Amino acid sequence: MIDTHCHLDDEQFEDDRAAVMARASGAGVEYMISLGTTAASSRATVRLAETYPSLFAAVGIHPNSCAEAAAGDWDAIVALLDHPRVVALGETGLDRHWDYSPIDLQREYFDRHLRISQQRDRAIVIHCRDAQADMMPILRDAVSRGPLRGVLHAFSGDAAMAGECLDLGLYVSFAGNVTHTNKKFQSLREVAVTIPADRILIETDSPYLTPEPLRGKQKRNEPALMAHTAASLAALRGVPLEEFAYQTTSNARRLFHLEANA
Repeated sequence: MIDTHCHLDDEQFEDDRAAVMARASGAGVEYMISLGTTAASSRATVRLAETYPSLFAAVGIHPNSCAEAAAGDWDAIVALLDHPRVVALGETGLDRHWDYSPIDLQREYFDRHLRISQQRDRAIVIHCRDAQADMMPILRDAVSRGPLRGVLHAFSGDAAMAGECLDLGLYVSFAGNVTHTNKKFQSLREVAVTIPADRILIETDSPYLTPEPLRGKQKRNEPALMAHTAASLAALRGVPLEEFAYQTTSNARRLFHLEANA
């Protein structure tokens, strides 16, 4: 399996990062992609990818961090794209759940990420929280300029959004919250069944979104726990776990061009 979205530079991993990586390997996670959220976080993520052969990096400025970006931070992100261990641009997107950055500033940074992604033909990793109505026009505009290669990470939208994003050429990724069986997440689980086999990805978003059965028991999520999400999704979609793991791994390799960077 490939954990297509985690945050291994997070301070929660500072004391046992090597053990976290070893547990991931033991759980069948072949590769991980760690996402930057600021210029400093992106640099740290690249350093980790230089250290661990099973780890790749993505670099970007998170929508909730846009207001904190300093002069030169965006240039630093663009420069990091040339690093051989960097396989994607992000985490970027829009977030109306938290009030950390003005929405117009978020739109500006999201547009920057989209344009450089298209110019460099680099995969883009998109965050959308409570901002579907704002996001879709921006994505439509991007696709009007040319092909868009990317993924909606930790998807939490509705079926209509998933369908249009697929039409725009994007992949859809699911994290630990898709394993939650309470009513709040039923619609998300229903959407997960509809995603074509060749366009679905899995992730942890660790240290966040701990899957069942460890939700509420283990506060920190980590890449090894993606096995629970994979098993839950495979059962939901009615396919053998081995088949689902193989398919999502093939999808991740294709989207992020991992063979060229391994």
